Amino acid sequence: MRRPFMKNPGQLESLEGQQYLVLRPTSGVADRYVREQNDALAVARLPHPYTGHVTLRGFYEPARREELAALIRSWASEQQPIEIMGEAIDAFPEPWQILILRLARTRSLVSAYATLTELLDATDFRRLGELPLDDWTFHMSIVYGKTLSGEAWAAIESERVQKFEHPIQETVFEAELVSYSDGTEHSEIILLGR
Repeated sequence: MRRPFMKNPGQLESLEGQQYLVLRPTSGVADRYVREQNDALAVARLPHPYTGHVTLRGFYEPARREELAALIRSWASEQQPIEIMGEAIDAFPEPWQILILRLARTRSLVSAYATLTELLDATDFRRLGELPLDDWTFHMSIVYGKTLSGEAWAAIESERVQKFEHPIQETVFEAELVSYSDGTEHSEIILLGR
């Protein structure tokens, strides 16, 4: 059985009715993510994802989950495997205060985001937190520090933020459409490509 992405009851409650299209790294990038998250949590016990993931889109479509899933399956059938390359530990500043593993803008990752945008633009699905491709930072959230004072957050940033001497990469061959209902995470694995 796969590890859930979110496990804390408070996090699950805050995600009620939402859906996310995510990528789950499983080798080199995932290993580095786990080390970085463990190190960050040793500094401060903060809310965090239970499993590292790259979010491609968020939605709020509790009544149209199957229609959304059909569209995502159609996109995935045309999408080749996606190259994920970790290049740094970085942070989103106040007001978010999120420590992240920043990803390089690989050709396949940028293409996946762009083709998904094109497909979604022809629909009326309600999208959450979406930014234009040029403004989007591909990342994996490590810890959420929104509850920390500015001073405490600055200390974590100064200790953890760093560029990798050697970027790490892996190829992802499937996406997951994750949905949250009744305090539970549900996930559908969708293979990339035909």
